[in-house]
Amino acid sequence: MSTWIYFTLLAATMQAIRTAGQKQLTAHLNSMATTGVRYIFALPFAWLYLWWIVDYRQVVIPTLNDQFLHYALIACVMQIIGTVCLVAAFKYRNFAVATSLAKTEAIQVAIVGAILFSQSLSFWGWISVFIGVLGIIVVSKVKFTYQDVFQNPGAGFGLAAGLGLAITTLLIRESSLALHSDLMVSAAVTLVFMITVQSLLSIIYTSLQDKSQLKTMLVNWRLCLFVGVTSVLGSIGWFTGASYQNAAYVKALGQVEFFITLILTYRFFNEKITVKEYLGMFLIVASVLILLLWA
Repeated sequence: MSTWIYFTLLAATMQAIRTAGQKQLTAHLNSMATTGVRYIFALPFAWLYLWWIVDYRQVVIPTLNDQFLHYALIACVMQIIGTVCLVAAFKYRNFAVATSLAKTEAIQVAIVGAILFSQSLSFWGWISVFIGVLGIIVVSKVKFTYQDVFQNPGAGFGLAAGLGLAITTLLIRESSLALHSDLMVSAAVTLVFMITVQSLLSIIYTSLQDKSQLKTMLVNWRLCLFVGVTSVLGSIGWFTGASYQNAAYVKALGQVEFFITLILTYRFFNEKITVKEYLGMFLIVASVLILLLWA
């Protein structure tokens, strides 16, 4: 298999695990602080990874040019906004609707990428993306009523999260390619740069908003560390995958995250899978096969 496939599968698996940790953190921290944890506690591991990959690939760290800084700084802000919106969506009664709408990220990446970055997909690529998102909606067992979608603030947060993270993925790819270096190294440099900036922004904002949240992070350091480690592993996967392949294809394959989450849930809680959930999983698998075989 291609390199981007391995890294995307790593990213999807780690994101499914990290999200579970973030949901637990929302009981102790506010939205911004919960978001900050994934950067602050991931930072030292990101630097260690950069040191290792540069030594392993025997490549000099590339110079950060103006084009890289332009894309990466915007990506930093967009990822924070997207994550804050996603965490905020967890707190609403209809959060299942909100998080399902956030999963339209794959379609939003394809549309925004085609419009702004000329990253067009093949016919089968579009089919794969749409089938995958449909599969996620079916698996989520969410009924999209008018009230839930148009009168539920969580739905707005879900769509905003999807858009913010979609733009982030596209900008990550542009940032990495702008370095004109070994793709694994350029992906690592982009990762470290963004996490460093995002950690500083998160600490400053949280200090100004509510200093007690920083103390709460230390009290819950084990859970925060868990989120940080799984976050950096997932980010390594996303950043590297997006550096090697069209961001829309990466996100389309990344939809297996929902499939992984469902399997883990039933594996640990011994619950039965319904016919509707089997149908959703079938659609997700079908979208992945279409992507890998024909797109």
